[in-house]
Amino acid sequence: MSELHAVEAKLQDGIDQLGLQVPVQPLLTYLGLLHKWNHAYNLTAIRDIDSMVTRHLLDSLAILPWIKAPKLLDVGTGAGLPGIPLAIGLPDVQVVLLDSNGKKVRFLQEVKRVLSLNNVEIVQTRAENYHPAHGFDTVTSRAFSDLKQMVDWTEHLIAPNGIWLAMKGRCPETELAAITYPYRVEQYAVAGVEGERCCIIIEK
Repeated sequence: MSELHAVEAKLQDGIDQLGLQVPVQPLLTYLGLLHKWNHAYNLTAIRDIDSMVTRHLLDSLAILPWIKAPKLLDVGTGAGLPGIPLAIGLPDVQVVLLDSNGKKVRFLQEVKRVLSLNNVEIVQTRAENYHPAHGFDTVTSRAFSDLKQMVDWTEHLIAPNGIWLAMKGRCPETELAAITYPYRVEQYAVAGVEGERCCIIIEK
């Protein structure tokens, strides 16, 4: 089995284990772009393709069942994680990718062009300086290490009845104690990722 076929099989198996219906080919194209651009732009500390499949693509797709439509904001999206995989998996959801880093924004514009992602908008600014006309139904981010900071910095971006989705490892009891909004914790497993994974769903 060639390396490309092995990567495709690993990705498909992971998607099947998550119980999702997501097209594999655009994800592989994105993965190829990420791997290529990473050498020059240092988009992610993860270098090898296998780890990118599990820790980037599959881990991003794992939160797909909890996305509230129709508008999703990925704050501090970096290389487009989890926003790009989610936009591929949810073509009817409008996804805004927010990042202040010019190099990363240029990469995201190339991904959007190559994949013809018409449901994606890319905005180069910081969260506190972003004031769209309408709030988002879902705000997610891998950029914040602390839940309270994530909520405080993005509160103005959430629509009434919107939700925050935070991807975490072990359930962060100390961080959750500082949250004043209702929340629930959904455990999930990603093929090839060691340790616990959970999604914190916080309701505004």
